[in-house]
Amino acid sequence: MALPKKNRKTAYRILMVTPEAVPFAKSGGLADVVSALAQELDRAGHDVRLLMPRYYAVRRDRLYRHPAPFEITVGSRVYSTGLYEGRLPESEVVVYFLDYEEFYGREGIYGSGHTAFADNLERFALLSYAAPRLGPRLGWEPQVVQSHDWPSAMTPMLWKRHCPEDASPAAQVLTIHNIGHQGTFAVQQLPETGLRWSSLADSGLLHHDELNLLRAGITHADMVTTVSPTYAAEIKTPTYGFSLDEVLTAESGKLTGILNGVDYTLWNPERDHYLEVNYTAETVSLKQRSKTALREELGLPAADVPLVGMVTRLVQQKGLEELAAPGYGALPSILGELPLQMVILGTGDPRYEYYLQQLSHRFANLKVVIGFSDRLAHLIEAASDFFLMPSRYEPCGLNQLYSLRYGTIPVVTRTGGLADTVKELSPEGGTGIFIEHSCPFAITEAMRKAVSLWSRERNRFTAVQRAAMKERFTWEAAARAWVNVYARAIKRLASSGSG
Repeated sequence: MALPKKNRKTAYRILMVTPEAVPFAKSGGLADVVSALAQELDRAGHDVRLLMPRYYAVRRDRLYRHPAPFEITVGSRVYSTGLYEGRLPESEVVVYFLDYEEFYGREGIYGSGHTAFADNLERFALLSYAAPRLGPRLGWEPQVVQSHDWPSAMTPMLWKRHCPEDASPAAQVLTIHNIGHQGTFAVQQLPETGLRWSSLADSGLLHHDELNLLRAGITHADMVTTVSPTYAAEIKTPTYGFSLDEVLTAESGKLTGILNGVDYTLWNPERDHYLEVNYTAETVSLKQRSKTALREELGLPAADVPLVGMVTRLVQQKGLEELAAPGYGALPSILGELPLQMVILGTGDPRYEYYLQQLSHRFANLKVVIGFSDRLAHLIEAASDFFLMPSRYEPCGLNQLYSLRYGTIPVVTRTGGLADTVKELSPEGGTGIFIEHSCPFAITEAMRKAVSLWSRERNRFTAVQRAAMKERFTWEAAARAWVNVYARAIKRLASSGSG
């Protein structure tokens, strides 16, 4: 059990600036990671607080409203905003909600459907300007500020260069969850950031004749982190850096990768309330009960073949072009040539959604559910023999971690967090099968290996399942690594003469 906070000499005051956090707002894994990390740091005795927008879906009547207006100056404009306060569930983590109806009082976090909001630069610049003004307003000054992804990436620059006089210096940490999303805008929109044209050169924003919020964050942060060690190395290359590889290489001394953890209270086949029959590594054969239940629910016929699951966003990053592009993807060959069944749950690009549905009418061994269901996601993990993740790149990945815990053998590309968490099958052991390249042929060959393992080496297949179920990637271990990053950031700030 963690010691009381007041007795922890090493405890930090940490402010996380984020566009989303569960259970209040979520568009992807970032929301889960922010809340899980904050809760684990709270359990370890640190004083962790979040700052995020109050979106339309976050109800005011369940929050405490700070009575006085929270005035924030952005360039020549003064925003009179509201400030609300809540808590993350089952923790002492305070969440401050920035309330400004014109920017945040609408459905959606970043946009509507597949269209980004036209005023996103103003919306998230306001969030970053609010961060250094929060401490003086509340009488609570953080030692470390952790900004998450491009929507809050202006925070390190603003804190260091445009900080209110009554705000204290704080070490700045920028976390990149997916470098494919950088916050790029036309350079003509600079006035919307509140900066003068004379400040552009020193802001770090200018990149290839555009404003790039993530670049500014990388330039001004004391530490830059991402969500796996391999991804930290990959984003310094042209293939995975999305044009920021040179900047990250130049700043590599402050770049590190920390694997995300898993909430094993939610993802645990021994206690999962979505399953009719729970199981352990010793009773992994009981997975068959979930397999039967899923087949019955989705209308798959009973058959002595392996079941392959996918729970994913249907987008190019996740390998959908190589798997399910009309006339090119591997899926028709896999379904037509290999003795297996497949279940896919997800939503995304309408082109992939339509084609997958067409394939499900063509092949009786494929079932596709467009949308998302937490219950069905858990059931797919428990029921499947293999879990397919043919991602072009994967910063960390969570489903391969869930799959390992459920004895569902991952079939993954050798990239990012997939490479860091899955151990390749060998005569000595292993926990998964690697797709050597993100291409249709390699995906098909990896699935051929999976089917062979299941049908010809059943004892070995069971041994791999049991080995996978014993793997652990906890938030407790991740939090310890994060504390080391905070210490390094504080040290770098002090050595720069700003602390």
